[in-house]
Amino acid sequence: MGDHLPNLLTLARIALVPAFVASFWMDMPAGRWVAFVVFVVAALTDYADGWLARSRNLESRLGQMLDPIADKLLVAAALVMLVYNDDIRGLVIIPALIILAREILVSGMREFLASIAVQVPVSSVSKFKTAVQLIALAMLILAPAVEHVWGWFHIAGIVSLWGAAVLTIYTGFSYVQANLAHVSQEDARDRQRRHAGAGHST
Repeated sequence: MGDHLPNLLTLARIALVPAFVASFWMDMPAGRWVAFVVFVVAALTDYADGWLARSRNLESRLGQMLDPIADKLLVAAALVMLVYNDDIRGLVIIPALIILAREILVSGMREFLASIAVQVPVSSVSKFKTAVQLIALAMLILAPAVEHVWGWFHIAGIVSLWGAAVLTIYTGFSYVQANLAHVSQEDARDRQRRHAGAGHST
């Protein structure tokens, strides 16, 4: 079981998403506390499964496939529910859309890179972006439950979300650049193979 622990943690994160979404229909403030706890536990499994996989050399193809899916499901579910409950509204929808669009863009690019057996390592800036993003979402999830004590909590969450969006644009641009470089290399190889094939045919 130990060899499969990182993947089990990833699957647990996926399984927590429906519970996280359902908690938004619970009565306030208990519902938000439940949503907050579930979200934090799910976010911690993201750190734990990656650390275990690297430290114990347990990285697998299944984990490489499931981990980004689990991350995107959790973030997308949080954004959708926060918009649905009017915690994110007005211009603040812009950073939410930026984050969501970047997740979709990167997913498509990862699929292409996987088809040519290329992996782009996660940068330290990207890891920091993820941390800021998760903190912002956690604060926005909990804000309605603690606003009578910490009135600034929601504002701090909004500011953090804008910060995460800025980092998202930066890391997304870097990822696109890296992806386009691999696309160009793959196109060059295709041209060489076609040219070599044409040479042999003559």
